[in-house]
Amino acid sequence: MEWTASGRILAVRPHGETSAVVEVLTTEHGRHAGLVRGGRSRALRPVLQPGNKVRAVWRARLEEHLGALTIEPEELSAGAIMEDALALSGLNALCAMASLCLPEREPHPNVAGAFELVAEQLSEPDVWPALYVRWELGVLADLGYGLDLRRCAATGATENLVYVSPKSGRAVSAEGGAPWKDKMLALPGFLTGSGALAPGDIAAGLRLSAHFLDRRVLWPADKRLPDARARMIERLEAAGRL
Repeated sequence: MEWTASGRILAVRPHGETSAVVEVLTTEHGRHAGLVRGGRSRALRPVLQPGNKVRAVWRARLEEHLGALTIEPEELSAGAIMEDALALSGLNALCAMASLCLPEREPHPNVAGAFELVAEQLSEPDVWPALYVRWELGVLADLGYGLDLRRCAATGATENLVYVSPKSGRAVSAEGGAPWKDKMLALPGFLTGSGALAPGDIAAGLRLSAHFLDRRVLWPADKRLPDARARMIERLEAAGRL
C-alpha cells in the first residue's frame, strides 16, 4: 500500500528514542497517521511542526497498519508566523481541532480545503477569525451535524434570525425566540449573510460552534475541547478581536 499527497501536519508524538508518529490532513486521505523514522532529529524537527504544509508519502504492507511516512517540506507556516502570537494560536487551534474531531483515514475534502483557506489567511487578523468560526461549523456539517440557519424553527421566517436553539441546532427569529431568549444561543449576522461583522460576533460564533461540537461530536467520544482552542480565544480577546 502506498500513497502520496500534499497536506498539513496536525500533530506529532514521540515514538521511541528517535522516531515520531505524525498526523497529516490531506484532501484525499483525511486525517492519517504514520511513523516518521528519525522524526526527532535536529534536521526534521523544524519540518515536523503542526501547521506546516508538507508532501507526504505513506507506505505500509497492509492498509490497517500504521505504516511509514516520508515527509518533505512545502511551506513552513509555523516558522513563518512564530513571532505572531495571535496567528500562531489560530494555527494551533486549527490543528488541534482537526486532530480531535475528524475520524482517522476518512476523507473530508471540504474540511481540508477550508482548513487550507484559514491557514493561508492567518496573517490577516481582520479576516481569519470569522473564517475559523465558519470552519468549525463546516466540520459539524461534514460530520452530519450541520446547523439549519435558513429559517426560523418557530415561525418559518427567513429574516431577523438572531438565535439558535441549543437543542435542535435550528435558527430562531427574534420574535419566535422571545419567550425563551435567555436559553437561546446567539446567532451572529455574518453567519446568515444579514450583516457585516460586529463587535461580539466572533465570541458568539465560537460559543455556538463549541456548544454543538461538544454536545454532538466530543462528549459522545469522551473528549473535550482542546487547550489550544482556549488559548486562541484568550489571544483574540487580548487583541480585541472577539
